[in-house]
Amino acid sequence: MKNIIITGTSRGIGFEMVKLFSEAGYNVLALSRNSKPVSALNLKNVTALEFDISDQSEIVKLGGYLQTKMQSVDVLINNAGYLINKPFAEITSEEFKQSYDVNVFGPASLIRTVLPFMHKKGHVVSVSSMGGVQGSVKFPGLSAYSSSKGAIITLMELLAEEYKESGPSFNVLALGSVQTEMLEEAFPGLKAPLSASEMAQYIMDFSLTGNKFYNGKIMQVSSTTP
Repeated sequence: MKNIIITGTSRGIGFEMVKLFSEAGYNVLALSRNSKPVSALNLKNVTALEFDISDQSEIVKLGGYLQTKMQSVDVLINNAGYLINKPFAEITSEEFKQSYDVNVFGPASLIRTVLPFMHKKGHVVSVSSMGGVQGSVKFPGLSAYSSSKGAIITLMELLAEEYKESGPSFNVLALGSVQTEMLEEAFPGLKAPLSASEMAQYIMDFSLTGNKFYNGKIMQVSSTTP
């Protein structure tokens, strides 16, 4: 039975992924600052832990947990995200830093911690955004979010190259708009073409099989233009 780690599981796509992986019979470690939504489901083979990806001390604690409880990791899905929609001149330094802490620095530290528990056929999937893809349509107000999502894309490309002999595989899913709470908070009234559950199914399938076909690739997962 494969062991799956998912971040950002309290709502939206991450929450839906936990349910899907559990229903399919996988062991899931669900990491989020609020573990109650997942814990309340009482799902089989699911452990929900309170976890702040921007807190380095918690990442260190997670390493200890993996060593004693899980021992091996087959799939890591970096799904947690921080989105702020605000004109560049109004974004504070702290808000900009928070974007990078959650969207780049946290995932980098988490990957470093999880790697010793992953084998050659393991798969690290980072959820990015179409806004982080070079040459894609950009939107005002997303300077912190989209630039940080661009950074995680480049990081994953570099890790794929660095670990191409030993594994695991590293790939990025750059998502278009999906109907989640985070989208509704940032863009009130916007209606996305895909639901959180639909995207969760796609990410789950890709995380389990995509590494057979791709490594160091950015898959643009968007049904609209832009």
